[in-house]
Amino acid sequence: MTDILEKTIRFVKETLANAEKGHDWFHIERVYHNALLINTTEKGDGLIVALAALLHDIADPKFNEGDEEIGPATAGNFLTGLGLPEETIVHVQQIIRNLSFKASLGTIDFHSAELDIVQDADRLDAIGAIGIARAFMYGGYKNRLLYDPEIAPRLNQTKEEYKNTTAPTINHFYEKLLLLKDLMKTVKGRAIAEQRHTFMESYLEQFFMETGRPGWKDH
Repeated sequence: MTDILEKTIRFVKETLANAEKGHDWFHIERVYHNALLINTTEKGDGLIVALAALLHDIADPKFNEGDEEIGPATAGNFLTGLGLPEETIVHVQQIIRNLSFKASLGTIDFHSAELDIVQDADRLDAIGAIGIARAFMYGGYKNRLLYDPEIAPRLNQTKEEYKNTTAPTINHFYEKLLLLKDLMKTVKGRAIAEQRHTFMESYLEQFFMETGRPGWKDH
């Protein structure tokens, strides 16, 4: 198992060497460690949890013209080359396929303890101080507005609406980030999310105080 993980880490580092910096190796590393931490109490299949955490963003659709199968395919090809059993490969691919917040807005017909663990681990990296930094980094990458008081957040979006949004970054907090705490599926994931969620709420209070305008919750 150690050799497999070492080869996977090397592959991910090389593949994501030039990735957008909110979705680079350091993001993967944090998710990987979050997943291992959560799994100390959830007791999922350790190899599947580790591989899925390491490979979950190996080819993110939003950086690949929306292709939602390129990630599972890239991971599958790599894992096949390692000689892993087909059932392990398929399980990892299914986790990658169903992990994202965007995927949860559509129909999910795959469930496993390992998916819950890696999904919570990934969502933890989308909230709190790091989540705030990543949100604004991606907004800058897409050249989005920081904030526009005339553009209110759109709640209850469909999968397609969420995929195609060009809204200001601050709206993303209300359209996704503040929702994640209540979507956590593991005990440890929920516990960690509580503190990070509270930090985001404090940040938003400060943000709107500095704008001299009421926050969205006050509209």
